[in-house]
Amino acid sequence: MTTAELVVTFAGLAAILWVNWYFLLAGEAAAAGSAAGPQRFRIEVNNSYSPSAIRVRAGEPVQLDFHRTDRSSCTEEVVLPEFGIRRFLPTGQTTSVEFTPRAPGSYGFECGMGMVRGKIIAEEAES
Repeated sequence: MTTAELVVTFAGLAAILWVNWYFLLAGEAAAAGSAAGPQRFRIEVNNSYSPSAIRVRAGEPVQLDFHRTDRSSCTEEVVLPEFGIRRFLPTGQTTSVEFTPRAPGSYGFECGMGMVRGKIIAEEAES
């Protein structure tokens, strides 16, 4: 194998690792909601969702405040398919989305193209 082939091979492997990290692992830290009132979370939209994982209590209302700062067309919409929600996210503004996860489970949200993704983890409420 020549030096040029080694460089191309390692560059290709590095690109594969970066793509997997960016789309699957980045921003996996879950946030916790407040104990009183609707569970509110602010999500920064800048080529990804931050945080990309939200931990909520099932059976209680949730409000997600999406604040979009990037101008890419990919993130101009957010879709929560399990809740039948599709909203336009204007750049530089905050758009709120409200829903109630009726049962524990994992619910996805994504951009209109399905390239940028996040998840809502609904857990059984403590009694």
